[in-house]
Amino acid sequence: MMPAPRDPAAETANMIANLEKSTGKTIDQWVAIAKGSGLQKHGEMLKFLQTEHGLSYGYANLVVHTANSSAAATTDDRDSLIEAQYAGGKAALRPIYDQLANIIRGFGDDVEFVPMKAYVSVRRNKQFACLQPATKSRFDVGLKLKGVQPTERLTEGGFNGMVSHLVKLTDSADRR
Repeated sequence: MMPAPRDPAAETANMIANLEKSTGKTIDQWVAIAKGSGLQKHGEMLKFLQTEHGLSYGYANLVVHTANSSAAATTDDRDSLIEAQYAGGKAALRPIYDQLANIIRGFGDDVEFVPMKAYVSVRRNKQFACLQPATKSRFDVGLKLKGVQPTERLTEGGFNGMVSHLVKLTDSADRR
């Protein structure tokens, strides 16, 4: 039996409530701390909250995304974030995203897509992939594949801390 589909908005609300219970500070107080750090980049703010304030990765990530308004909270937000990713010069990459999303949906009903400002996080209990229009001519698929050796096609590293490997695509027929 497949698990019930997840509700990201409910999960976020639960995490926000647990953040306050665990730390004694509200999400708004944590956002003020993050913004007050003077740091701008996601990774820098994340590290600051983890090292200077002892937040777990999950809580720190929640605070930074909230501070930067970079995660979708509603279905309308999700749609608008995806549309914004493929606006202008990156519009030609939208067929790659659509094709990959259709393939990934075939993995099961428990897979969820969580759009961020610059990419879409793909999760099944935990994030396992990121889909990102990287440049006007290149689409990156970031994967969490700890312990897998890189190849010519599957390179090591990526655009965020979760990504251990990267596949770079230039069109929806790119099967190199």
